[in-house]
Amino acid sequence: MMTPTERALRYDREHARPLRALAYRMLGSRAEAEDIVQDAWLRWADVDESSVQHAGAFLSRLVTNLCLDKLGSAAARREQYVGVWLPEPLLDEEALSDWSPSPEAQTEFAQDVSLAFLLTLERLSPLERAAFLLHEVFELDFDEVARRLERSPAACRQLASRARQHVKADYARREVEAEERERLFGAFAEAVRSFDVEALARVLTEDAVMLADGGGKVSAVPRPLHGGALVAKTFIGFAQLPTSQAWRLQPARINGMPGCLILDGDSGRLVQTIAFAPSATEPGRIGAIYIQRNPDKLRGVMAALGLPPPPRA
Repeated sequence: MMTPTERALRYDREHARPLRALAYRMLGSRAEAEDIVQDAWLRWADVDESSVQHAGAFLSRLVTNLCLDKLGSAAARREQYVGVWLPEPLLDEEALSDWSPSPEAQTEFAQDVSLAFLLTLERLSPLERAAFLLHEVFELDFDEVARRLERSPAACRQLASRARQHVKADYARREVEAEERERLFGAFAEAVRSFDVEALARVLTEDAVMLADGGGKVSAVPRPLHGGALVAKTFIGFAQLPTSQAWRLQPARINGMPGCLILDGDSGRLVQTIAFAPSATEPGRIGAIYIQRNPDKLRGVMAALGLPPPPRA
């Protein structure tokens, strides 16, 4: 019989990573995903393992239900959220380390944690989101999805089908090679450093959109901006502010997307993350910019970088 410590280590080694990957995709919050995985462990610690036929299935069912409960309260909180809500960012090495699906499970959406994909999932109902993720991403058959959602297989099939239609309509995935990531960052960074509105506008599509999340804690554009020219003018305007003069741009992959970190050159503090969504129809140009400025949502990235966390806002 395993000791509590041995059991905890086994949970962390065998189950925590895929459970965290599921919870992050369900909630769009790394902090809440960590809380869910910890809550699942506390409940699992009280369960007699000999009474459970398949620990992984039991735990993912538990995490799914905890996430569904959390999504109800999260929806209410987001109605009161100040400005645009964006998921918490992940650096690429984090995004890929939490869950590495087998070659058999490399589905169309399996590795996708892009902000565009997560925002598309936000538009689904909690049950649609769960059914879609469990079937399309984690490749469970509908009998197993039904057991986890406590619905009939037919109902789960309908939920997943409806969700897939929404995802297909709202989201076009596009792989970006390293050369294009570097070129996009170089063009973006040069335009920002030289305060060149026209150069930045040329990097963007005409219908580009910019979303910035300040969470009411720091300044951010309060609503989505549409149009490449307007986005370029607004962003360069922020870059020209006295408080932005010490900005240092560092290339990074954010949630699998090309982007950058903006650090304050004087303090070394992480100011924001920026992720670029390359256009699906105009190769070499950016169709959307996702800016995370909420200091509470930057804590995980700062921890991963070994930077001190910002003071609580």
